[in-house]
Amino acid sequence: MIIIGEKINGSIPAVAEAIAKRDAEFIKNRAKMQADAGATYIDCCASVPEAEEVETLKWMIDCIQEVTDLPISVDSPSAKVLAEVFPYCKRPGLINSVSGEGDKLDTIFPLIADTKWECVALCSDDTGIPKTAADRLRVFDKIMAKAKEYGIKPSRLHIDPLVEMLCTSEDGIALNEEVISTIREQYPTIHITAAISNISFNLPVRKLVNLGFTVLAMKAGLDSAILDPTNRDMMGVIYATEALLGNDDFCMEYIEAYRDGIFGPKKD
Repeated sequence: MIIIGEKINGSIPAVAEAIAKRDAEFIKNRAKMQADAGATYIDCCASVPEAEEVETLKWMIDCIQEVTDLPISVDSPSAKVLAEVFPYCKRPGLINSVSGEGDKLDTIFPLIADTKWECVALCSDDTGIPKTAADRLRVFDKIMAKAKEYGIKPSRLHIDPLVEMLCTSEDGIALNEEVISTIREQYPTIHITAAISNISFNLPVRKLVNLGFTVLAMKAGLDSAILDPTNRDMMGVIYATEALLGNDDFCMEYIEAYRDGIFGPKKD
């Protein structure tokens, strides 16, 4: 499973305070903590007004790159900001994100076409978040047509089916399962990602819903997730599910992660 560490995001009050105070040690500590916990990418999201976003993201990226060599997931709703900031990273990472909205695909895809950068693509467009699986897959087809136009292989894309709150859903996660499994069947090498915690907003004991959803989504074909890698229960469930799905020969990765202290009892 590809783990996109979510803990450096200005929408989190403690991170917003650190950004406002330019508390570099706070950002560095969060980056190192996630790297040590098994993250694949470190997400970097400022959540400040767009006029301040480029300089803020550059400062945050500097902080992260001082303490880890992990690739960065450069996170902004603005394609213009992403286009300006991503070259500032020392190594190819993840653009987070584009969608079928406006000219986002035509802004970002040509810039990363001849690079090793990967990209999160949301199944939404100018109409917003489609309400049916068929409409989300229609947006997905548009994304893939643009990727082909610019020579971007499916293996460089992380498709986000857009997980919404379970408590306001009419069909549970059936829609997400249909979108995920259909995409996986059509493109075996593509990555499918999700912001795991979205599923449990406004519910009690959210971690139980998040854990259950992760197992179901992985079975449908999810292989990438935006989550807290320091959540040892979540990391344990991910490694266990990989083994149960037959994606971990002889459970070697599960055993190694346990020995490394990624999950299970904390080791002194």
